[in-house]
Amino acid sequence: MVLGTDNRVLTLGIARMADALGNSFLIIVLPLYIESGQIDLDGIVGTQLFGVELTTALLVGLVLSLFGFLNSFGQPLTGRFSDRVGKRRAFVLFGLGLFGVASSLYPFVEQYELVLLIRALQGLGAAFTIPATVALVNEFAASNTERGGNFGVFNTFRLIGFGFGPIVAGIVVSSGPYATPWGGLSGFNAAFGVAVLGAIVSFALVTLLIEDPPRTESDASDDVSFRVFDRSGNLLFDPVFTLGVGTLFMATTIALFATLQQDITRELSEGSFLFSVQFAAVVIANVVFQVPIGRASDEYGRRPFIVAGFALLVPSVFLQGYVPAIATALTGGETLFGPIAMLLLRLLQGVAVALVFAPSLALAGDLAGRGRSGTTLSVLTTAFGLGVAIGPLAAGYFVRFGFAAPFTFGAAIAAVALVLVYSQVEDTITSTATGPAPHD
Repeated sequence: MVLGTDNRVLTLGIARMADALGNSFLIIVLPLYIESGQIDLDGIVGTQLFGVELTTALLVGLVLSLFGFLNSFGQPLTGRFSDRVGKRRAFVLFGLGLFGVASSLYPFVEQYELVLLIRALQGLGAAFTIPATVALVNEFAASNTERGGNFGVFNTFRLIGFGFGPIVAGIVVSSGPYATPWGGLSGFNAAFGVAVLGAIVSFALVTLLIEDPPRTESDASDDVSFRVFDRSGNLLFDPVFTLGVGTLFMATTIALFATLQQDITRELSEGSFLFSVQFAAVVIANVVFQVPIGRASDEYGRRPFIVAGFALLVPSVFLQGYVPAIATALTGGETLFGPIAMLLLRLLQGVAVALVFAPSLALAGDLAGRGRSGTTLSVLTTAFGLGVAIGPLAAGYFVRFGFAAPFTFGAAIAAVALVLVYSQVEDTITSTATGPAPHD
């Protein structure tokens, strides 16, 4: 045990960090790679698809979104399948292998269609890896009073990889080409190599240090159906479905920011560096608070933290839309007041996300038991992935109604999530009990 956490959970967290690092590399590298001219877009740019003109920017967006949608829509299927066969480790290894092999193919293709195919394979690889990994984290908890801490540790490592990957990717690409004994290595190919290396490290860690937990006949669940309505009759909606909706809305609010870089830097009279710090603030706050909040939820209950998180999410997102107006009214907009205010609100949003995410996964894990871990937890991981894919599209649509509109939309859906969670989710932990039997 390290820092009070099962070493197997630490191993999965480190493996997920390496994998997330490689994937976040590609989020930055692929747009640059496609726009660099190394991918042949002749005969595609300027054509029409379903009445929409294909631009380079749209083609880049399709590549990035394809991963998210295949990953998200594939997770419920792979999570359910892993529940039936009970071989989580095999799913993780297959997904990592598929992601790594696909990453190694980028330097050898020049056609846009093949780039789409490779990115689709990576999305399918992630769909195998993510539900099985979180199911293992759930099942490695000796009791409900360890689950929140386990998910806090796991999410912290994952976010470190995802948050710092883009920074390292920019350095790797811009510092190329590199001299090697076999000739020059471009910055792009070096970045693809890092993505492959991340998958290899993850694969090795899981192969050497992770085994499936013992499984009995009672652990196997014949019921791996997706539930919308509560079967107990106490509530209207199934609590896991409710947490999934909340996670979808929470992730959407996180992803609103990225699309608005040009608008934010103009309105706050700031440069790209300050924007990048503001963008990273949500991840930084999560890294700092995930573990203590997860462990606190093991002792004091999940629901108070989740409700508090959504209650904080509403104003922290809403006020971001009015930072430029407030800064102009108070200072004329010519000082660092606006950028600093935005940074503080982004940090508060990160705290709100930390309050929601680990306790939500832990509560869903409490309800799942062992036989439904993949099916149940994939609801939340799928919802998070869809939110990350939907957020940029929503921001791009709503900003036409004014700078504050995307943030007002984000605050509105966060408020809906707050009402749903408050009314439809009951706690599974008290300070004097270890929680209920698995949900049925």
